[in-house]
Amino acid sequence: MEEQEIPLNALEEGQCATVSRLRSDEAIRRRLQDMGLIEGTRVECVQKSPWGDPTAFLIRGAVIALRAEDSSSVLTRLS
Repeated sequence: MEEQEIPLNALEEGQCATVSRLRSDEAIRRRLQDMGLIEGTRVECVQKSPWGDPTAFLIRGAVIALRAEDSSSVLTRLS
């Protein structure tokens, strides 16, 4: 059975996932890739703001805050 893809913004605090693909326009895709969000990258949800936006993620050793609008275009698989 194939694992289900979930958007990055659906992760709960403490959950880890692996990036499976990006589904965004070219400008946003490039920005996300520059932050290290490429296929196979392990990501951890570190902290959600009280209102749920933005969310802080640990990506390749750096904590990066992303808006839900951007993180929803990153599809992941739980790990």
